[in-house]
Amino acid sequence: MSLTLLTLAASFALCAEGPRTTCVVDGDTFWLNGEKVRIADINAPETHGSGCPAEQALGDRATRRLIVLLNAGPFTLETEGRATDRYGRALRVVRRGGRSLGGQLVSEGLAEPWRGRRSDWCVLLAGGPVSR
Repeated sequence: MSLTLLTLAASFALCAEGPRTTCVVDGDTFWLNGEKVRIADINAPETHGSGCPAEQALGDRATRRLIVLLNAGPFTLETEGRATDRYGRALRVVRRGGRSLGGQLVSEGLAEPWRGRRSDWCVLLAGGPVSR
């Protein structure tokens, strides 16, 4: 079952220290109106506790791109499967015009499809492009 919530366009920036309302944490996590959302259909490189400089650099690019994508206009948040993860984050697929924003990050080489576990980005990046 899929649950869709229509969201008005919001203004996103990189999250700063302190209380978070509407901002982007990294390439697959953001806050919207005080709720922490994990994009359910992708895995992006870490920016907090990255394993190597290459992961950090790609994670920074993914984060900047997610800010642009979220600020481009209204989007929907869809629950497909579990509603929350073990950290209490809302798990949602983010779509605009029926297209997954996570899928767009994957197509741009900034994330990978979610496969049920996190990958070792340092190993992936040492072997060449993550996805194209």
